[in-house]
Amino acid sequence: MPVGRSVVEMHSVSKVFGGRLAVDQLGLQVQRGECVGLLGPNGAGKTTSLRMIYGVTRPTAGSVRVFDTDVLEHPREIRRRLGVTLQENAVVEEISARDNLRIFARCHGLRRYEAEAKIETLTDWLQLRASIELPVRALSGGAQRRLAIALSLLNDPELWILDEPTTGLDPAVRRNLWARIRELRDGGRTIILTTHYIEEAQRLCDRVVIMRNGRAVCSGTPRELIATHTAREALELDCTPEDEERIFHDWPSESRLRAGSQLIVFVEDSAAAIARVRERDKVVERELISRPTNLEDVFLAVTGTHLEDGA
Repeated sequence: MPVGRSVVEMHSVSKVFGGRLAVDQLGLQVQRGECVGLLGPNGAGKTTSLRMIYGVTRPTAGSVRVFDTDVLEHPREIRRRLGVTLQENAVVEEISARDNLRIFARCHGLRRYEAEAKIETLTDWLQLRASIELPVRALSGGAQRRLAIALSLLNDPELWILDEPTTGLDPAVRRNLWARIRELRDGGRTIILTTHYIEEAQRLCDRVVIMRNGRAVCSGTPRELIATHTAREALELDCTPEDEERIFHDWPSESRLRAGSQLIVFVEDSAAAIARVRERDKVVERELISRPTNLEDVFLAVTGTHLEDGA
């Protein structure tokens, strides 16, 4: 949880690419020791926002300060204190995982004995021992992702930036990486991540910012967002728009979300709602699923899209 002053401050930040507004008046503060997640469909401006924080993309308007320093004035000083895991693994595939780590350690100015000690620690911590001497091209996708994370941690960064760190990984590898990220978060490291996985954001993030078309549309803890933007429970069913109108015509439209053939209805009492639907529904065998509302429901409610949808 937040334990100190702001590590990142973005004030009215915008970025235009070729006439397209990628980030629109974004304001963001990240406190020391906090894990903040940026959620949004593809094209929402998440990666561009991160790139402005770590200084490789220049804002069109607004200001970005990291460690109370203007990113544009002292980019090298700031990058020394950052660790960044990109969407694409930035590794040399022809050489071994160990040699990749050694090269990155030299780039960070680590002395040889410091580098070797750090490499050994990260190798064990990220379960890379069986892969460390192999050329990167021979590694599985999960091992390559763990290597990318190891590279971003070599300099023991104060701020760790993760851009979709577990995309494309199988569930077992993803959960393993969640455990590693939680360890660093719980140890007080400041973390900013983007993700396409709702469960990832709920498990890892102290606070979530949901973006749409370059703007932050809402922010808060996962629990706060769920309480603010949805009812206590959700009722899911497959039905046509005609059936929806017949069954739910007198229910508030804002309590209903359609995702293809599936309808989600937000209710305070799912048992009472199910009984009411059964009274009106002509399809007696229709399956009705009730569950607690979650962060994905919030995302649907405030953006009108699934997290993985383009924008």
